Amino acid sequence: MSVLEVMRPVGRPTQKKAIAFGIIGIFSIAVVASSIYTVEEGHVGIVKRFGEAKYQENPGLHFKLPFIDSVEPIEVRTRKNAEKMASSTKEQMPVTIEVSVNWTADKEAALDLFRKYGGLMQFEQRILDPRFRSATKDTIPRFEAEQLIQDRALAIQGIEQRLIAEMEGFPVVVDNIQIENIELPAKYIQSIEIKQTEKNLAAAEEHKLERQRLEALREVNTADAKAQGIIKVAEAEAQAIVLKGEAEAQAIEAKAKALRDNPLIVSLTEAQNWDGKLPQTMLAEGGMPILDMRSNK
Repeated sequence: MSVLEVMRPVGRPTQKKAIAFGIIGIFSIAVVASSIYTVEEGHVGIVKRFGEAKYQENPGLHFKLPFIDSVEPIEVRTRKNAEKMASSTKEQMPVTIEVSVNWTADKEAALDLFRKYGGLMQFEQRILDPRFRSATKDTIPRFEAEQLIQDRALAIQGIEQRLIAEMEGFPVVVDNIQIENIELPAKYIQSIEIKQTEKNLAAAEEHKLERQRLEALREVNTADAKAQGIIKVAEAEAQAIVLKGEAEAQAIEAKAKALRDNPLIVSLTEAQNWDGKLPQTMLAEGGMPILDMRSNK
C-alpha cells in the first residue's frame, strides 16, 4: 500500500466539512444581509410580506424577515411636477402655458397611499397630474392675455384654489404653484410691447410735466417767501421809525415840561455854554446884556 492510498481516506471527510462550513457561512451571511435594511432620510420604508404592505418604518436601521419581507421606499420630501399644456385666454387667443406644482406626501399616511395607489409615481399619474391639468385649463380661460402677462399671481391663485379643492381628502399637501412660462402669438406679444412702450413714454412725459409743475410751484413759493420777507423788513423799519419818532416826541415833551417847571435850567444851560466873553451887542432901548454878571460881584 502506497502513502497516497493511506492518506486518501483521511483527506476526503476534511474537504467535505470545509465545503459544508463554507456553504453554511455563505447562507448565514445571506440571511443576515437579508434581515437588515436602512431607510434614507426624507423617506419612509413600506415593509411588504409576500407583496402585501404590512407596516411602515421611519429613517434608520431596521430588521425584517429574511427572504420573506421586502422594503419599498416612499419619499416624503417635497416633490415637483411640471406640466406644459395648450389652452386659450378669455378672448379665445391660443396660449401654451407651463405650470408647476410642489406637493408633499403625508408621512403618517404613506402606508395608506401605497396600499391604495401603489407608490408615488402611480399616484402622480392617476390622481395628481389629471387634476392639476384640469385646474389649470379651467382657470386660464378666465383671464385675458394681458392679465396673464402682467398679473400672473392672480392666475396662480385661481389654479391653486381649484387644485386644493380637488385634492381634498388625499394624503398629500399641495403648495407653491408657479406659472413658469407663457407662450402667446408673436404678433400679440409685439402689440403688447408697443402698447407698453407708449405707456412708458406717456408716464415719462407725465412725470416731466409734474416735475415742471413742482419746480414752478417751488419758484412761486420762493418768490412769495422773499416778498413776505421784504414786507416784514419794511414793516419793521416803519415800526422802528414810528417808535423813534414817538421817543423823540416824548423826549421833547419831557424837556419842555422840565423847562416850564424849572426856569432856572435855561440860565444854567446858558452859563454852562458861556465862553467867558461879554456880549458885543446891546439890547435896544437901553436894555441890559443877555447875562447880568453884576449880581455876582
